[in-house]
Amino acid sequence: MPIFRLHNDQLTALETTRFDQHAVYERNHLQQMLKKQIDVLYPDILIVAEEFGDWDESRRRIDLLAIDKEARLIVIELKRTEDGGHMELQAIRYAAMVSTLTFERLVGIFSDYIEANGLEVEAREKLLDFLQWSEPDEDSFAQDVRIILASADFSKELTTSVLWLNDNGLDITCIRMQPYVYGNELLIDIQSVIPVPEASDYQIKIKEKRQRERTARTTTNDRTRFDLSVDGVVFPELSKRWLVYRVVKTCIERGVKPSQINEVISNLPNHSRNAFQVFNGILSDEDIQAKFNELDTGGQIHRSRRFFSQPGEFFHEDEKTYVLTNQWGTGALETVDTLISTFCDARISYSKSLG
Repeated sequence: MPIFRLHNDQLTALETTRFDQHAVYERNHLQQMLKKQIDVLYPDILIVAEEFGDWDESRRRIDLLAIDKEARLIVIELKRTEDGGHMELQAIRYAAMVSTLTFERLVGIFSDYIEANGLEVEAREKLLDFLQWSEPDEDSFAQDVRIILASADFSKELTTSVLWLNDNGLDITCIRMQPYVYGNELLIDIQSVIPVPEASDYQIKIKEKRQRERTARTTTNDRTRFDLSVDGVVFPELSKRWLVYRVVKTCIERGVKPSQINEVISNLPNHSRNAFQVFNGILSDEDIQAKFNELDTGGQIHRSRRFFSQPGEFFHEDEKTYVLTNQWGTGALETVDTLISTFCDARISYSKSLG
């Protein structure tokens, strides 16, 4: 639908044009303008990186990387072309690559962006303030990755693909940036194509309903939260994995060795495997990540995400470093009960959260 100029009781359609006819480029112009006014594409998101490509053996770079109020990462891809090319496929690759980022890693990425753009904010403080968090919550961080595609227009093949992908659980928004000529001025009409603005609430509700139905058929995830009391200090609203971690940490702080905990857990019926990834040496934060990177082969990409491997989360014993798994599932409470009864006294207990 063209844009019309109303003049002398007449409607005159403005002339459509192409960005390349006006020497408007993706990186040097569109990207630079949009990162400063990202609300014209999508409200309530924060740009944290541009030209981001922090992965091995790949020259691919995300045009803009953002985060929303729900702590979801957002891959933003820009094209000045008339059909959008194959940007949806490219963005999906990028979404997979950033899906393993942690909050602490994003702080470092955002710090680089702040420095490069001469902004006077502190990365961690800005992120926590934007998310309205008092402290980082890795359990809630980056559980989903959204995609925003912005182009002069989109081909039917691309929009059909996006509609199908959204129907199967992805979250992709297509925004058209159509340039027009008016006299000596270049105007840009920015409109959401998918979802259609007038039906966006309905489409979101339908999508959420289908996802809930699909989830109910394919998963039995238990999202029960627990309050842990240690010597009168309460750790509220813990997921099962964090409940296990806090109990393990309490035992170790009271003199129990990681190897003893590992032996007890490995003998439980539901845990015939080691609870820890064990490395030789007293390793630093950087050493731990390097060791996990060495293990990222044979389908075990980003293995560190399956362990409590962030700074301060691992343990040491006899010139070895123990990193606790965060994969617990149905055996979590059995593990907690066994550790408490074996190593801890009555001053540690837990109960289901009431919230």
